[in-house]
Amino acid sequence: MVLDDRVELLAPVGADLLRIQHCLPLPPFAPQVLALLGDLSQMLCADLRARTLPDLYSFGFWCRRASLEAMRRDYPEIDRRLGRGVVFHVGPANVPVNFAYSMVAGLLAGNANIVRVPSADFVQVRIIAQALDALLRKPAHQGLREHIRLVRYDRNAQDITAVFSSLCDVRVIWGGDGTIDNIRRNALPARAFDVTFADRYSVCVIGAQRYLDEGKASALAQGFYNDTYLFDQNACTAPHLVLWQGAPEVVKQARDLFWTQLHSHAQVRYTLEPRSAVDKLAQALRFAALHEGCSIVQGPDNLITRITLGKLEPGIDDWQGNCGFFFEYELAELEQILPIVSRRYQTLSYAGLDKAALQALVTGGRALGIDRIVPVGRTLEFLLQWDGYDLVRTLSRLVTVG
Repeated sequence: MVLDDRVELLAPVGADLLRIQHCLPLPPFAPQVLALLGDLSQMLCADLRARTLPDLYSFGFWCRRASLEAMRRDYPEIDRRLGRGVVFHVGPANVPVNFAYSMVAGLLAGNANIVRVPSADFVQVRIIAQALDALLRKPAHQGLREHIRLVRYDRNAQDITAVFSSLCDVRVIWGGDGTIDNIRRNALPARAFDVTFADRYSVCVIGAQRYLDEGKASALAQGFYNDTYLFDQNACTAPHLVLWQGAPEVVKQARDLFWTQLHSHAQVRYTLEPRSAVDKLAQALRFAALHEGCSIVQGPDNLITRITLGKLEPGIDDWQGNCGFFFEYELAELEQILPIVSRRYQTLSYAGLDKAALQALVTGGRALGIDRIVPVGRTLEFLLQWDGYDLVRTLSRLVTVG
C-alpha cells in the first residue's frame, strides 16, 4: 500500500505513515501515555494563544495528569485489558478540538491512533499538532512516536480512507449521517468494527422558580452562551430547544430575565454575520408558516432568534438552527418531554432542577434518547463515557482467564 503526497502528516512530522500498523497494544492508562498527555497538557496551558482559545485551553486542562489519574479510578478491571490495536479516527469538520479528545480516548484505551483532522486550517489544530510533534521528538516520549499519526487529506479521497480503514481494528467516525455512510463504504478487516457519533440533538430544561431564587442569572447566561454561541450551535451538545418548568407567571419572569442576560453576554462577545442573520429569519418564517400557534419573539437585534411553540410535538429536532436560534416551550410537567425524545437526542442540560429527578425521568421513562444530563455551562465538557459508549472499554479488549 502506498500513500502519496495528498496526505499531510502533521505529527509526528517525517514519520512513516504505515508503520503504525506494527504497533503492539498497550494496557489502558499506560504510564508512558499518561506522561505524554501530562506534558501535552502543560505545554498547551502554558501557550499564550490558548488564553484566547477557550476550547484549546479546556482540552489542555482536561488531559492534565491529575485528571487522567482520576479517570483511571473508574476502571478497576484495567489490569485485565489491552488496547485493540489501531484506531482510525475521523474527526468532525466543524469542531476544531474534537479530534484531540477522540485521539486521547484511543491512547488511554491502549491503542495506536490514525487521526484525520479537519480540512479547515483551524489554529487549534496547528497548535496541538505542533505540540505533539515536539513532544514525540523528545527521548522521554520516543516509545509512543509510532502510536500517533495526525493526518489531513481531502475528505473525498476515498482511496486514502480505504487504506487507513484496512489497517484498523476500530474505526471511530464523528460527523453527519452522510459522512458516516460515506466512510462506511470502505471495508474493514473482518474483526474490526465502527463506533459512530452521528448527528444528535440537545435540549435545555430550566426550573423557573429555583432559577430566580438562586440569583445566578448572569453566571447561568455565561454558561449557556458557552454551550451555544462558541461553536454557533454546531456542536451536537448545543441546546436548540429551551423548556421552562413552573407556574406561568414565574416562567414569564424567569424567561425575560434569562434572555435579557444572554443578550448582554452575546452583545459584547459575539459577531453575527449578515448572512447568518438572514438565514435565521428565513428559518423562523418557514417554521411559523407550517406550525400553528407558534410566535416569533422579536428582540432588540438579531443576536437571539426565538420561537415560542404552541405545542410540543415530535419532530422538533428536524428544525435545527444556529448562531443563536432557539425554540422554547412551557412545561406543565417534566414528563411532557418524553414523547418528543427520539434516538437523536443526546444532551439534556439543566438549571434550577434536581439532577436525580432528571435521571429518573430519562431512565424510568425509558427514553429512546438522552445519553448525558449535565448542568448548563458544561455541555462541551468531554467525558470518556460519550453518547452511551464507554470509550475505554469499547476501544480495549478484556482478557479473560478461566
